[in-house]
Amino acid sequence: MLPVTGFRRIAVVTTLFLLLSAPPALAETYTLGIQPIMSRAETKTFYRPLADYLSKQTGHRFRIVAHHNFVAYWEAMRREPTDLVLDPPHFTGYRVRKANYQVLAKIRDTLSFSLITNEDVLLFEPDELIGKRVVTPASPSLSGVELARMFPNQMRQPTIVSEPNFERALQRLKAGRAEAALIPTPMISGDTTVNTVTTTEPVPHLAVSASPKLPQQVRQQIQKALLTAHETQAGQAMLEKVNISGFEAADNDLYRPYAALLRGVWGY
Repeated sequence: MLPVTGFRRIAVVTTLFLLLSAPPALAETYTLGIQPIMSRAETKTFYRPLADYLSKQTGHRFRIVAHHNFVAYWEAMRREPTDLVLDPPHFTGYRVRKANYQVLAKIRDTLSFSLITNEDVLLFEPDELIGKRVVTPASPSLSGVELARMFPNQMRQPTIVSEPNFERALQRLKAGRAEAALIPTPMISGDTTVNTVTTTEPVPHLAVSASPKLPQQVRQQIQKALLTAHETQAGQAMLEKVNISGFEAADNDLYRPYAALLRGVWGY
């Protein structure tokens, strides 16, 4: 007969064997929403490295959900919530206030928009564009909201021309089919073919937030993967591919006030 200590050793070894040989938890598929600053196909292609990186870091699959324009994106936001989303501050604040999302991290630095014209059109004040064509994605895009704030008097406004994304807006401007465009400032950095009329006040950069339905353990894995991305080779490669400087810590309090920018938007 084995002594008690012998039985204990066998029990410990058996337990370890069962733990080590047990199948891993089944991987889940989660949705990753991205705002439509590019076409739907381009959005899925461009942000694929981010989805792949999160998949490798968490063991779960992330499927990118993209839309054709901001109107469709806004409708889906209210009706078909995604598990994880990379959003500008007003949408992030809306999700925090209305749908109990949790901010996990934000892109470093801030975000602003520049009101630009072609190089052969010299304007010095936004008011010089009253009655002229200004192109940007329609509200409730952040640029659409900012453009409306720039011209609060409904009797003294430009003719706002909508394009589904910023690339199309910039193309329309450069083709001479609009007098000005409101574009994310980084998009025209170093572009000598345009003139900047004004730049909006900076706001917090895009944030990654999680639905309350996303398991807490998965949230923690994602947050750690984002905040440490700049420290690893895999993370650095991902950041370079999606043109992100890096992620930093952020919380709901930073973004909650920006939901107010959507007041007056249908469906708010």
